[in-house]
Amino acid sequence: MIELFAYDFFTNAVLAAIITSITCGVIGTYIVTRRIVFISGGITHTSFGGIGIGYFLGFSPLLGAAIFSLLSAFGIEYLSKRKDIREDSAIAIMWSFGMAVGIIFIYLTPGYAPDLMSYLFGSILTVSKTELYITLTLCVVVVLFFYFFYKPILFSAFDQDFAKTRKIPVDLINYVLISLVALTIVLSIKVVGIILIISLLTIPQATANLFVKDFKKIIFISILIGLVASLAGLSISYYLNIPSGATIIFSLVSIFVIARIVK
Repeated sequence: MIELFAYDFFTNAVLAAIITSITCGVIGTYIVTRRIVFISGGITHTSFGGIGIGYFLGFSPLLGAAIFSLLSAFGIEYLSKRKDIREDSAIAIMWSFGMAVGIIFIYLTPGYAPDLMSYLFGSILTVSKTELYITLTLCVVVVLFFYFFYKPILFSAFDQDFAKTRKIPVDLINYVLISLVALTIVLSIKVVGIILIISLLTIPQATANLFVKDFKKIIFISILIGLVASLAGLSISYYLNIPSGATIIFSLVSIFVIARIVK
């Protein structure tokens, strides 16, 4: 196993797994606590539209996914406050629209249609140095934001009406956090893919919640679980020559089942 670190691609994959585990551990705890898992799933699948447009126009598909995800995140957050349309209906519309736009533009792109497997199911072994630095930057931003605004985030996640009585800018915090959720989703696509990313944002938190209820403790345990599952999945996928994203999620579910039995 140690000899694999002589290869840059494997070192990058391990570093990506560590960084993504930290980011998803923090953001995922907010998602689960605020009960916006379905919203996150909507953002995840909507991002596929940006990937298709990126291919068609000739710029980075992940940049397109980031723009599409941010726009969908703002749209969902805005629509969730309106009374004339159901939140789940709005999410379903954007979810299906994003997937449809992505498929259409990918097949309109001249030449051979690109391999979609790396975006749908992840390809952690192809993470580049540039993507690694971008992912690390987001991780630092997420950790610092939660560190300096921990109490406002906590109040907003558990009881927004109470937070407003304490003069906390709930709407602003929600928009910032939903932006961080969108960016976390996009930058985690290379690790586990669009289809599986929601698992990385919820299963570690669900496992941690079996044993602890404290918000801060759930964050730390979720990071640890995500890290163990990511490294285990990466190792297993290498030796068995199977997709890394699916193996990481399988490891996460296995840890959850074991934890459930122990509990």
